[in-house]
Amino acid sequence: MRERLVVVGNGMVGLRFVEEVTRRAADRFDVTVIGAEPTPAYNRVLLSAVLAGEVSEEECRFRDRRWYLANRVRLITGARATGIDTTEREVRIGGHGVVPFDRLVLATGSDPIRLPVPGMGLPGVITFRDLADLGLMREAAARKAPAVVIGGGLLGLEAAYGLARAGVPVTLVHLAERVMERQLDDGAARIVEAAMREKGIEIVLAAQTAAVEGGERVEAVRLAGGRTIPAALVVVAVGVRPATELAATAGLAVERGIVVDDALATSVPGIHAIGECISHRGTVYGLVEPGYAQAAVLARRLAGEDARYEGTLLSTRLKVSGVPVFSAGDVMPPAGAEVITLSDSCTGRYARLVVNDERLVGAILVGETRHAGFYLDLIASGAEVNAMRDDLVFGPPVAVASPVPAVAAAA
Repeated sequence: MRERLVVVGNGMVGLRFVEEVTRRAADRFDVTVIGAEPTPAYNRVLLSAVLAGEVSEEECRFRDRRWYLANRVRLITGARATGIDTTEREVRIGGHGVVPFDRLVLATGSDPIRLPVPGMGLPGVITFRDLADLGLMREAAARKAPAVVIGGGLLGLEAAYGLARAGVPVTLVHLAERVMERQLDDGAARIVEAAMREKGIEIVLAAQTAAVEGGERVEAVRLAGGRTIPAALVVVAVGVRPATELAATAGLAVERGIVVDDALATSVPGIHAIGECISHRGTVYGLVEPGYAQAAVLARRLAGEDARYEGTLLSTRLKVSGVPVFSAGDVMPPAGAEVITLSDSCTGRYARLVVNDERLVGAILVGETRHAGFYLDLIASGAEVNAMRDDLVFGPPVAVASPVPAVAAAA
């Protein structure tokens, strides 16, 4: 008899898990997927590209409903899970009754953070998280109304770039003194900032948002120093937090995220969790790649294999305003570490490598990222780099062909 496997969350990680488990254990489970959004899973990473007109909305979709039907997966969309009965083994769904389970996988993702300042509830103040947000940004783009993006991390830069490409006058407001301060140092950040400004984006750094102002809808953003920036749209991109409310109300152990072990099991038997909602060994991952790795491990376990998740080395690879950017490992040098830097202002190329105890521990690349995989492998493996130290910043060593013997050449 098949086990009833219920997946709460139909985002990128939830879908990857369903793909993996149907491929590995199709005969073992009857799968039900519950998604809060009205459409099947799509690629959130491409939302800014869709806004910028670089890809179509259709191109960011993964699987249509026919795929779910063909793989005997029951898909419930536009429905939010409102509770878990761990005794009766049921998930309550708003407007859809209950769904029983033998095994439950929580892939609830994360929720965008809104700043605790006046005016955050005004119409025209949005986050940048889903297709609904994208629709509101498109409406603003059609009016060419001025926009303010609050937050200079990955998501904030993507939102600002997408709006600017769509013809919207954009001001990016960021609390720190450089953009992407967790992934980039000053040198790399300045190149990214220059590329953003070339696209017409005004960047205001070291600026704290004091309030969002307006009457019936947003009209301006006021900064702590008193400056007021006109805005008909405000995009809040200051970060996300794991979506843990469903798990917490069901009595599962929750810290920063839903606590899981190396088997991706929660504190309640038969309930697992993956993706941005989890806390594994005290770490919360806010990127999709760790979630994909967790999805693969959990699918293998449910298929009967002895797989374990031991963590993921965080890395970021993207294009910001058309400039390739890569960051991995500990990019802020620990005490005693050596920093190797290459900076070419003419080509916009920048590289910063952090070497500690004869091993590469961090890397930043801007403008030229073709050797990103090489550096990521070195960081992950902990291999000694002394033998290649002098040329390390230029990429992997090039094998030199042996000279041809004189006799062979004469022949």
